[in-house]
Amino acid sequence: MSSPAGLPEVRVVRYVTPLREGGSLPGLVEGDDLGTYVCKFRGAGQGPRVLVAEVIVAGLARLLEVPTPDQVVLDVDPRIARYEADEEVQDLIDASPGANLGIDFLPGSFGYDPQPGADRAAHRSLAGRILWLDAFTANVDRSWRNPNLLLWGGTLQAIDHGASLYFHHSWPGRPGDPARFAAQPYDTSEHVLREAAEAAREQDDELAARLDDDALAGVLAAVPDTWLEPVPEADTPADLRERYRRFLAARRDGVDGVRPWLPTGGEG
Repeated sequence: MSSPAGLPEVRVVRYVTPLREGGSLPGLVEGDDLGTYVCKFRGAGQGPRVLVAEVIVAGLARLLEVPTPDQVVLDVDPRIARYEADEEVQDLIDASPGANLGIDFLPGSFGYDPQPGADRAAHRSLAGRILWLDAFTANVDRSWRNPNLLLWGGTLQAIDHGASLYFHHSWPGRPGDPARFAAQPYDTSEHVLREAAEAAREQDDELAARLDDDALAGVLAAVPDTWLEPVPEADTPADLRERYRRFLAARRDGVDGVRPWLPTGGEG
C-alpha cells in the first residue's frame, strides 16, 4: 500500500526498543509488512520539520546516487505504548498518533571508520557526492564525532538527514530568503569527509544538473501533507512545497552562476 504522497504506508504492530544515540529518542519498531524500522516520531523535539528534512534529503540522495535506507510512513496507534514501561517513550508515542517516519533498519551494519587509511580511495567518488549533498542541504551533522554513515553489505549508507535545511525552522516567524540560502557558505572544517572536497567539485556540474525543477518537484511530492504545517504566507501543503522548491532551486543555481557553498580544499 502507498500513501497519497508516494511513500509506502506501514502499520506499526510492535514497539521493540528505544534507540538512545540521538536526542529525539527514535525507536525500533515492527511493521505489519514484517519489516523492522527505525521510527522517527513527529511528536519529538523539533517536530515534523525534522521528518520533512529526512524525506527531502533522502530523495535528493537517491537522485545523486548516494545510498540511503528506504523510507516508509509508519502509522502509529498510541495503544502500543501500554506495553512500554519507560514513561518518556509512552509520552512520545502518545504525542505521535498517525503518520510517522520509518527508516529501514539495516541489520549487521556498522559505523563508518573515519580513521586515516579507512579505504577512502575506493570511495572517493561517493564521498564527494555525500559531501556535495551535505553542502547543498546545509547538513551540520556529519562530523568526526558523529559521522552518520554506516557500512552495510559493503556499501556506504548516509543516514540521519534531519539536521539539514536549517532555513525551515525560521518559517513560523518569517519566510526567509532563498537568495540568502543560495549564498550561504558551507563549513567543512569538521566534516568527516572533508578530504573529498576535490571530488565534490569535480562532480559539481553533473550533480547540480540532476536536480532540475522536475526532479525537485518529485522529491517534494514524497513528503506527506500532514507534516507540512501551515506557516505565514504558506497555508497549504502545495504552498510549502513551492517554498521548499524555491530555496532548493536557489541553492542549486547559486549566485551569478557560482555556488558559494561548494566545498573548498582538497584531499590530503
